[in-house]
Amino acid sequence: MATGKINVQAENIFPIIKKFLYSDHEIFLRELVSNAVDATQKLKTLHKLGEFKGELGETTIEVKVDKKAKTIQVIDKGLGMSEEEVKKYLNQVAFSGAEEFVKKYEGKSEQIIGHFGLGFYSAFMVSDHVTVETKSYQDEPAVIWECNGDPEFKIKKSKKTDRGTTITLHIADDSKEFLDDSRISGILNKYCKFLPVKIKFGTKKESIDDPKGAKDDKGNVKKIDQTVDNIINNPSPAWTKVPADLKDEDYKSFYRELYPMTFEEPLFNIHLNVDFPFNLTGILYFPKLGNNQNMQLQKNKIQLYSNQVFITDSVEGIVPEFLTLLHGVIDSPDIPLNVSRSYLQSDGNVKKISGHITKKVGDKLASMFKKDRADFEKKWDDIRLFVEYGMLTEEKFYDKAKEFYLFKDVEGKFYTIAEYTEKIKENQTNKEGKLIALYAANQEAQHAYIDAAQSRNYNVIEWDGPLTAHLIQNFEMKMENIQFTRVDADTLDKLIQKAEATKHNLTEDQEKELKEIIEGVVEKEKYSVTLENLDEKDSPMMITQSEFMRRMKEQSATGGGMMGMGNFPDMYNLVVNANHPLTSKILVEQDSEKRSKLAKQAADLARLSQGLLTGKDLTEFVKRSVELID
Repeated sequence: MATGKINVQAENIFPIIKKFLYSDHEIFLRELVSNAVDATQKLKTLHKLGEFKGELGETTIEVKVDKKAKTIQVIDKGLGMSEEEVKKYLNQVAFSGAEEFVKKYEGKSEQIIGHFGLGFYSAFMVSDHVTVETKSYQDEPAVIWECNGDPEFKIKKSKKTDRGTTITLHIADDSKEFLDDSRISGILNKYCKFLPVKIKFGTKKESIDDPKGAKDDKGNVKKIDQTVDNIINNPSPAWTKVPADLKDEDYKSFYRELYPMTFEEPLFNIHLNVDFPFNLTGILYFPKLGNNQNMQLQKNKIQLYSNQVFITDSVEGIVPEFLTLLHGVIDSPDIPLNVSRSYLQSDGNVKKISGHITKKVGDKLASMFKKDRADFEKKWDDIRLFVEYGMLTEEKFYDKAKEFYLFKDVEGKFYTIAEYTEKIKENQTNKEGKLIALYAANQEAQHAYIDAAQSRNYNVIEWDGPLTAHLIQNFEMKMENIQFTRVDADTLDKLIQKAEATKHNLTEDQEKELKEIIEGVVEKEKYSVTLENLDEKDSPMMITQSEFMRRMKEQSATGGGMMGMGNFPDMYNLVVNANHPLTSKILVEQDSEKRSKLAKQAADLARLSQGLLTGKDLTEFVKRSVELID
């Protein structure tokens, strides 16, 4: 028996490993299984190169839990280790055997997961004693390595005759949760679901046709139950295959595999496959976003892998912010990870990968638009939020997306940016030569305003969503000579001013008297009363809200705009049509009570049209309406 000391830089390395190496102790299983996969993949590489001439045989990795013995075992049939290799790789903390192997067989090796050499020591986060029994694929005697979680270790000879390694963890009292089968199953499903070597965890029953062909009363082949290995992973997931070999149903099936609790199918997908100047594979799916007011609910759906080992579903450091709304998988060995493999560092490779993914997504959308515009328009409501988010946050994506971004008007017709500016040029250019694009956030609530605009042959865009205010400001900065304004932001004559406004026919005294009457029936703190010279066919009164103030409040609500604007109370303009017959009736009415009632009724009608009449005010309005009818 040989004894010795592990070559570490500090005596307290094991307490550090146990407490701080990984934020989640469950990572130990991912690391040990990943090491087992490495050992298996290395052997396959040597076999392919002719350096290992023996039989590969069965290479399934097995994970076992023994509650009575309080142990967890990870068993592989990989290349194993000699005594010299055990001393080299297990006794020198932070020496990476995988890294050395990859350098030696660069361009030839199968996927090798390990990078840091600390993965094995994660075993001590949950164990107070670890044994490693291993036999090399070469003609070397088997050995057993033992350690109690301190710098002392023991190595002795083993009677093991088959190739590979068995790691046995004697679980510490404070980690007994990991002796539960369902806990281990959950960890394996989370981190090892797509590892490239089969992983067995126990057995399961499955129903198969009777191999003897026995039939039931109806003539159907009988089903029998048989016990089979419970293989917890799919070693060849869709993203590792050539796109030409996959059909639409294959992509949909893989989506269901990724998100078994999601019952809605994605709109379409993008298959990523790059080998220069970096390695990147993956599949990104476009979910149906619709007009989702809470974009945070859509995030953390992209899963990041490194050589099919799950790393994280928080990929903000890898893909641009707007792409986090997508679902799917990204796999790249070129993404740098720290020792815990759970924190993404920013470097040149990451930026290149991010830029490439952005380009691929932009190219895909542009191609879809050109190939089948009608189908693209059908999908537009579900992808618009994603496109807008990208245009706001990624300049290069904006440059691409401005060619396929669509405006949809209230009639349901679609226009590109160029098409729309051409459409409204003739009729919606104001006296200063600026294009005025009108939009509505709610067709039902703003119907009266839309109707008035259409009566003048103005086109109105249907434009609502959490990013609308931000996007409008962005468009106004980048597009030449255009202004976007909501259809209820002011009277139409002011929204698209074609000539100097004419004054109404009221005398100065009448104007003052009328304003005082109206101000007496509304909240002065909330409504600013103005008189306008409108057509007598227009409404007697209408509510408008400053485009600037509303836009600033909307931006503030979603992060942005002027600081503190979100706390400002809502302010509205109550526009009185000085030429409407009802205005004259209010002025000539001698009975002050009737006059106030008429003014209040007209003001409440304007408030009602904007959904601002609620509660007690609405109840009183209904009662007053009945009285006026009687």
